[in-house]
Order: sequence, then structure tokens, then C-alpha cells
Amino acid sequence: MTTDPHPAGSEGGARTSAGGLESGPMAERKAPPGGDTTVLDPKTRTEKETKRPPLYRVLFHNDDYTTQEFVDWVLISVFNHDPESAHRIMLQVHMHGVGVAGIYPYEIAETKAQKTMALAREAEFPLLVTVEPE
Repeated sequence: MTTDPHPAGSEGGARTSAGGLESGPMAERKAPPGGDTTVLDPKTRTEKETKRPPLYRVLFHNDDYTTQEFVDWVLISVFNHDPESAHRIMLQVHMHGVGVAGIYPYEIAETKAQKTMALAREAEFPLLVTVEPE
């Protein structure tokens, strides 16, 4: 039989004999009534909830040179819209001057906006795409 260097109820030290148990800051030693074996009673931890990242809108701005077909194509290929919703967003941009292409966490919104602008420049269109907090 091994002797425990820490009396029941005290904190600290690791016990690595017979049971191979260790006590740390998250365990509390308790001696059972009428027994000589020390039992570890774990303290409960409060779980931290993960916070959802803030969302940002990717906005398309109307201009007189970018074709409606190009805007439709970008909404389908970059933003994964179906052809009907892409056309609806394109008409929103055309009629009201601005339209929401999607709502994403910041990094994704910024990446999609930059990719769209790069495609527009490659096709020689002055399309403006911005990102703003929701």
C-alpha cells in the first residue's frame, strides 16, 4: 500500500502510484467515509460559447459600361447564385444603382469582392464592388 503525501481535502501534487491518478487545479481530493482510498472529484468547467463572426454585405454598384450579362455571369460563378436569383440581383443593381450580391463573414466577403473586381478589370469593365457591415 502506498502512502499519499497529501492528506484528504488538500490541493496540489500528483499521485502516480497504484491508480495512476493525477490531481490538478481542476480536481478536488475527497476521502470517502470509512475508506482509506482518496477519490478525485472533478470540478465542472463552464463551457464557452463560440461567438458567430460579424457579417458583411457585398454590394454591386451600377455603371454605364458593365454589361448585364457579365454581372449575371459573376453572380452565378463567384457568388453561386442560380440564374434566376442572379438576374433578379442584376436588375436590382440596374434599376436602383446598388444590389446585394451576398452576406458573408468579412474575409469571405472581401475575397469575393476582390475576385469580382479582378474579373471585371480583366474583361475591361469598371464594375465597383464594395463590402459593408450588415
